[in-house]
Amino acid sequence: MANVMSNAAKLRAALKRPGALKIVGAHDALSARLIERAGFDGVWASGFAISASLKCIPDASFITSSEQLDVERNIVEAVSIPVIADCDTGYGNALNVMRTVTDRERAGVAAICIEDNVYPKRCSFYAGVRRELIPIEEHCGKIRAAKAAQVFPEFMVIARTEALIAGWGQEEALKRAEAYADAGADAILIHSKSKKFDELKALYKLWSGRAPLVVVPTIFDQTTAAEMEEAGAKIIIYANQPVRAAIRAMTDTLDLIKKDTRPGAANGRIVTLPEVYEIVGVPQMEQDEKQFLPVGSERITAIIAAAGFEKQLLPLIEDKPKCLLDIKGKTILDRQISALNECDIKEIALVRGYKKEAISLPNIRYYDNDRYEETGELASLFCAENELRGRTIVLYGDIIFDTAILEKLLKSPADIALVVDLAWFDQEQRNAQPTHLNPDLVSLAAPPGKSYLSRFVMPEGEHQVVKIGQQLPCELAHGEFIGMAMFSEKGTQALRECYHRAKNQHQSSLFHESATLAKASFTDMLQELIDQGYRIQAVPIFKGWMEVDSFEEYQKAWAKIRQ
Repeated sequence: MANVMSNAAKLRAALKRPGALKIVGAHDALSARLIERAGFDGVWASGFAISASLKCIPDASFITSSEQLDVERNIVEAVSIPVIADCDTGYGNALNVMRTVTDRERAGVAAICIEDNVYPKRCSFYAGVRRELIPIEEHCGKIRAAKAAQVFPEFMVIARTEALIAGWGQEEALKRAEAYADAGADAILIHSKSKKFDELKALYKLWSGRAPLVVVPTIFDQTTAAEMEEAGAKIIIYANQPVRAAIRAMTDTLDLIKKDTRPGAANGRIVTLPEVYEIVGVPQMEQDEKQFLPVGSERITAIIAAAGFEKQLLPLIEDKPKCLLDIKGKTILDRQISALNECDIKEIALVRGYKKEAISLPNIRYYDNDRYEETGELASLFCAENELRGRTIVLYGDIIFDTAILEKLLKSPADIALVVDLAWFDQEQRNAQPTHLNPDLVSLAAPPGKSYLSRFVMPEGEHQVVKIGQQLPCELAHGEFIGMAMFSEKGTQALRECYHRAKNQHQSSLFHESATLAKASFTDMLQELIDQGYRIQAVPIFKGWMEVDSFEEYQKAWAKIRQ
């Protein structure tokens, strides 16, 4: 209820200032927000525009009071400037008007406007419509009923007469306006469809001044605000220009896309998505999420890099990429998505390449690296650069892992965190055959203990990564990067910035362990981040995952996975 008082009080206070208020017609919350951003004094919740936009029907009392009220409520919530509701005839007799006032006050509307047309009304400007007005005393009764029903004294009732529209002349219009002011109307709207302002200008000279005058210059649209204000208008309502502008803009844009077929052809005619986000309040929502939502509850995106082709897996992948290899009734990709969903990660993007047409799971955003034979993991990842915003999981498309590993990674507070398997060290000490081809080895700033237990149960705290890559000498390595990493919002920003700097400096030159940046692995970029001074933390694990990068590894996966 405080909102009702403040909005109505704002309108009352604005009317006391010098000059005329400029109010613009809105058809929804978005158009109202744009009206406020443009600097206008208030919003007119237009019955004409709402009928057109809500149900695409004429302004002829086809929209119910409840339907109109829902839109008005949305508009009030979207803006901080006063909202005047176009309530036609009040949706019936004096008792209906009382209910109309009660509903609008509760919705936070600052004022209503009711007209003396018969119910059901017809838009004032429809041609060929026979005009009938209710008797003066009946409309005065509606005004008195409205004033009796209002709870807050600041709430305003604007009485509108259609006498000039009906062709009943200046004398009748003035007579009705004076009677409505006597009945308690807070402002008077004398409507006109003359192409010049002269008709109203002459009538305003005869007005007693007992209530402010409201003007709607829809037909005499070449009249300036200064002219109307000088003649005596206190509120100027630009009633339907936004919805008409929207129709023109949408029609032109749709025609262009239909002819060209590229959505980008319309870019010169439409705002960017970030502009929409800013208007509807996404930046504020993101601030609120950071301030009030518990850690770990923010939106997380997972990017699965699955573009590559491994010749050693033929003929298993002759007709599909390796992420679709079936292991006991589930593909590798199915298992990854299941683990992500189990950790409440539903925003998933996948970079396809080899046999991309075979991957068509629903609820995944796809990006294609059609140069997968010429490029490395890093280039594939940056095919989905648009997804590198906010907290992001990067996942190789050929690993199977226990959900507990992902859960542990999600608890890391680091801006950049890598899952590192310390079991690699034991295998190396036994001079065993490598579990994986060309493992990504990791060196930590503080090496773990040499005992089995010290690696199996690593203490909590920071475990800074200082080196990573396939060419790292074994004597310097402490574990193996499994192909799963997490970046915070700061982390993804650092990753993007570092990548684009590297593109300028290493486009065709050696980039860490790769011949060129185009062929670089993901670990090359991780080492670049380390060299640029960014801290990367290891999330230590001890087994619990598998990589499928060869026929032998595929056989082991079948043997070890239970279901």
